[in-house]
Amino acid sequence: MTTSIIGFPRIGADRELKRATEKYWKNEITQSELIKIADELKEKNWQKQADSGLDFVSVGDFSFFDNLLDTATLINLTPKRYADLNLNPLDEYFAQARGFQNETSSVKALPMKKWFNTNYHYLVPEITPETNIQLVGDQLFTDIEKAQRHHQKIKASIIGPYTILKLARYLDDAQATDFITAITESYAAIFDRLNELNIDWFQIDESALVFDLTESEKAVFNKLYQSLLANTHNFKVNLQTYFGDVRDIYQELIDLPFDGIGLDFLEGTKTLDLIKQVGFPTDKTLFAGVVNGKNIWRNQYQKTIDLLRQLPVSSDKLVISTSCSLLHVPYDVDVEDEIDGRLKQHLAFAYQKLAELHDLNEIFFNCDQNKLQTNAALFENINHPIDTKVRKRISNLKADDYQRTPERAEREQIQKAEFKLPDLPTTTIGSFPQTKDVRKNRSEFKHHEIGQATYDKFNQAKIKRIIEWQEQAGFDVLVHGEYERNDMVGYFGENLSGFAFTKKAWVQSYGTRGVKPPIIWGDVSRKHAITVAASTYAQSLTDKPVKGMLTGPVTIFNWSFPREDIPAEESVTQIALAIQDEVLDLEKHGIKIIQIDEAALREKLPLRRSDWYREYLDWAIPAFKLVHSPVAPSTQIHTHMCYSEFKDIIPAIDNMDADVISFEASRSDLSIIDELKANHFETEVGPGVYDIHSPRIPSQAEIYQIINNILAKLPENKVWINPDCGLKTRGEAETFASLENLIAAVNQKRSELG
Repeated sequence: MTTSIIGFPRIGADRELKRATEKYWKNEITQSELIKIADELKEKNWQKQADSGLDFVSVGDFSFFDNLLDTATLINLTPKRYADLNLNPLDEYFAQARGFQNETSSVKALPMKKWFNTNYHYLVPEITPETNIQLVGDQLFTDIEKAQRHHQKIKASIIGPYTILKLARYLDDAQATDFITAITESYAAIFDRLNELNIDWFQIDESALVFDLTESEKAVFNKLYQSLLANTHNFKVNLQTYFGDVRDIYQELIDLPFDGIGLDFLEGTKTLDLIKQVGFPTDKTLFAGVVNGKNIWRNQYQKTIDLLRQLPVSSDKLVISTSCSLLHVPYDVDVEDEIDGRLKQHLAFAYQKLAELHDLNEIFFNCDQNKLQTNAALFENINHPIDTKVRKRISNLKADDYQRTPERAEREQIQKAEFKLPDLPTTTIGSFPQTKDVRKNRSEFKHHEIGQATYDKFNQAKIKRIIEWQEQAGFDVLVHGEYERNDMVGYFGENLSGFAFTKKAWVQSYGTRGVKPPIIWGDVSRKHAITVAASTYAQSLTDKPVKGMLTGPVTIFNWSFPREDIPAEESVTQIALAIQDEVLDLEKHGIKIIQIDEAALREKLPLRRSDWYREYLDWAIPAFKLVHSPVAPSTQIHTHMCYSEFKDIIPAIDNMDADVISFEASRSDLSIIDELKANHFETEVGPGVYDIHSPRIPSQAEIYQIINNILAKLPENKVWINPDCGLKTRGEAETFASLENLIAAVNQKRSELG
């Protein structure tokens, strides 16, 4: 075995799984039809891997929604409230992911968080003292049997027990150590089932090993695997890690009787030194993650070969692999016929990365110099567009350019006098539902079937309608609905220099939600005003304040495929200056409340606490401050963050010096509020009072109780009321009903407060 991947995309090159799943949710196809489409996608993935020359096809990386939810379901981590719905297994699975509501039942979805330092979201497993961990599912084994009909060599994979225990949410005094025996026995039962299926390798993903580990956490891991690996098995076991290095537990890993260990040599910046210093066992296979599974640039073969040659591992014990699952990149660059060839030649999506593994195999093991020389020539011809004005502007920045005056407390009083908002001011996060007619209008404009005037007229009618609806509903701060935007990052990238765009390069964000990250190819600057026309038109329709809606520089960077030739700090600073130009333009045109979303701020935070500030926060927080530092004290700056663990960086978030911050909070039961209070958070805050990623409609009573829970911990003059995220993906009927209940609940509470 010489080449391998950790995992493969599963939404389909044309998003077939998304479309089929959403049809199933709408009762437009049957469950058997959905499963048939899923099986066809699995076979396509397996065949593509086999055709590329990979030694094994990977089974277990497919999912209808989320792999961690799959594993949790496999070992009976389904909370009782979902089991009590008495649904069939697949609908029970979807109820955990999306929530469930009918005439007699209403159940929220499980919490959803970012998967390590990626834009992929996972469903958080829930464990209580009553949780009965045991093997109950069979999807993994069924998929193996399906793959074996056409493929002889199989590598099955699953998320490991340590990572499940690490990422789970514990309720009612449950603790991870209470479940070591039960989860070990459940994985032992998985081993027993796999023994019957004649697979070659079993990959156990333990990505949580790249965090900082305490001695007690290391003890939990050792106890799990000393027991589990004692079970007899007729397949080889690979302990797979990614997204960083395993410096805290490397010695224990190589001492345990794994047959293989998978290590990340790209984000694991200390992995090579670790192996050279400590060594690597001669009886184990090293799965070397050297092909980038998260970015879309071609692999520089000479650099990779030089790294592989430094490894103290014999050639028969070395496997060339990806750094992480290819889930995080699109399928195929060959279908992108509109990308400039000068850029396209440097791109490698999932299909191309399979070819790169084959090339590296031929170069490293078979000394193919032609492939090496062809690749070297490619890297001699990289010409990123350079903007000297942008670079000069950055070189002239001073410390004062990052500091807003006066201090927040004084601004707060100025803004209260300016806006005269009631207690518990209400707003939404920005977008309203992107209905079929909105998407049709955009598509026709994009394909030159209608002109600019027709396109703008349609959007203005939508803006007028939603402004009127918000006024009638009773919102205090309005939004224009973002009907002109396809994506909160792509829309801005299209209006900034230095970005390139794809046609079908979809990447799964969560469930059926896909994004097309733009590509940062050159230096970045603002081409022209981006949001001013829509915002000023909306403001002309009402006497209430309308928020200008922008995406922040860190989120634009994190949700794009970034350049690798300049530091991230430099690229983000370029974007920050471009967005600053837009902020000042909005302010000049009378927009007095401006929201600069940083939904992805937490996303690229290094996984090890010791690296947080030096490698990220020391430039990410100043970049946000650079965007809004020049505005007047009376201009109110909002930001928004969602679906990440923010609790441990609350002081850094407060240091962003925004005036109002809204958080996703509903799926996590407002747990962030305790951290805000403990850290003496000074910024006004809008904890999301209902989950917009679920189709269920929260009642007035439910939202009223959530408001009470918030006010039990935060003063009313610091609290805003809003949903937990933008409403773009929801339907209008459920959105309007939910928001009407939100306003009714706020009015009920205001009445009590007098």
